[in-house]
Amino acid sequence: MSERYEGGRPGLGRREVLTIAAASAAAWAVLPTSSAQGASESKTMVDPASIKGILFDVQGTTVDFYATILRKGDVFTRAHGIEADWTRIADQWRTEYRRLLDQIIAGTIPWRSTDQIYREGLDTLLATYDWGPKLSAADRDQLNAVWSQLEPWPDTRPGLDRLAKKFTISTLSNGSMASVVSIAKLGQLPFDCILTAELVKSSKPDPKVYALGQNALALKPEQLLMVACHKYDLAGAKKFGFNTAFIPRPLEFGPKGKVDLTPEPYFDLMANDFVDLAGKLGA
Repeated sequence: MSERYEGGRPGLGRREVLTIAAASAAAWAVLPTSSAQGASESKTMVDPASIKGILFDVQGTTVDFYATILRKGDVFTRAHGIEADWTRIADQWRTEYRRLLDQIIAGTIPWRSTDQIYREGLDTLLATYDWGPKLSAADRDQLNAVWSQLEPWPDTRPGLDRLAKKFTISTLSNGSMASVVSIAKLGQLPFDCILTAELVKSSKPDPKVYALGQNALALKPEQLLMVACHKYDLAGAKKFGFNTAFIPRPLEFGPKGKVDLTPEPYFDLMANDFVDLAGKLGA
């Protein structure tokens, strides 16, 4: 077992690791029995031997954006002599991102990269704080860069290390190419390929993004497995013809966040985390 899996994410102290672990256990404890046990007890509806490539969503599924943003955001504002509630700011920032992304998907505003979306969202939320105008454009760029420094969940790297020995593994993210390359490099994640929706100037669940994954790996849709903690992503992948694997992340939006973890008929596989996924796929 890797050091990262035992010790938690880089930069976390022992107390923080224990706090996050306790919160995770609490999050699972309050789920309905069918949801909490479903991932480990559900029947696999896909033959592992038929899978040649695995595509991974990144933000939320592969990396813990919430804890990273809270920790790095707090360090940033304290360094600038600002007291800030990063629990609130992180929620606002993600909400602004989703609002702008939904408009892009709907075609009501032009496409732009997620780096640009997060930067615009940051400007919007900072306008609601008295200390917001104190931050220069360079300060804001530095703060926005935290989205390129997101840290993996404790199970991510050990699970990917096992899966990479048996399958071709790639990202298929809505994030920018630059941010996902940075995330994979900083987290030492063993992806064979980095793919993001930026390459087709679109966003999941646009079929063009899933077509990108299929064409890049030169595989048939039925030979690919899409892994995500987001239902809209898996629904889009299933419609395109991919197999789907749901990884529940109860703490995606923090200990108090609301996450839909109930099984869906279009899930071919459910696993507790990446290590569990590797085991269910025989890796």
